[in-house]
Amino acid sequence: MISVTIIILMLTCVISFTAFSNEKLTQDLIFYPPAVTNRNQWYRFITCGFIHADFMHLAFNMYTFYLFGGIVEPAFVEIFGSSGKALYTICYIFALIVCLLPTYLQHRDNYHYRSLGASGAVSAIIFIGIVLYPTMGMRIFPIPVSIPAFIFGPLYLIVSAYLAKKGRGNINHSAHIWGAIFGIVYLIITCQFMSSFRPVQHFVDEVSGYFR
Repeated sequence: MISVTIIILMLTCVISFTAFSNEKLTQDLIFYPPAVTNRNQWYRFITCGFIHADFMHLAFNMYTFYLFGGIVEPAFVEIFGSSGKALYTICYIFALIVCLLPTYLQHRDNYHYRSLGASGAVSAIIFIGIVLYPTMGMRIFPIPVSIPAFIFGPLYLIVSAYLAKKGRGNINHSAHIWGAIFGIVYLIITCQFMSSFRPVQHFVDEVSGYFR
């Protein structure tokens, strides 16, 4: 059975590649706050996650999603059983929405603001992976060595917060932060009500074991 990760990845690539050469499609799907405010086009919270600025933007997001989705999706199945794939899909879709809520509140009447890409949802999957596997090695360019995921996570959030405050470029760093937070909260809540697995205790135990 094909994985949810692969389905989302393929769908995102098809839509993104189509939009690269179709400006109307891009404008119809992109996150444009005034269109939500004035025309109730709420679907843009989701559709903007299936288009990207260029090939490198798409490649980076989807490669990262492929790597982390490849470990998080099976973990959801192990933790939640038959509901795992559905909960994983819900997490990705809701992350697309939640990560953009602060952006929407800030730019709801800004006719010059637009945002696109799956970075917020990918961040949610990354940070769920970090909670589940906090001691796995990760790399930050240009550092030539791997660092544990539980160290990478805070560094990632600090850098994203700094870049969001500077407000330069077209990357929505705020979406990275809120996507990451949503992913962690989503995992904790779903585990509390639908599983005996306790991610916070698991994270603490794994990190403690790392220093023994």
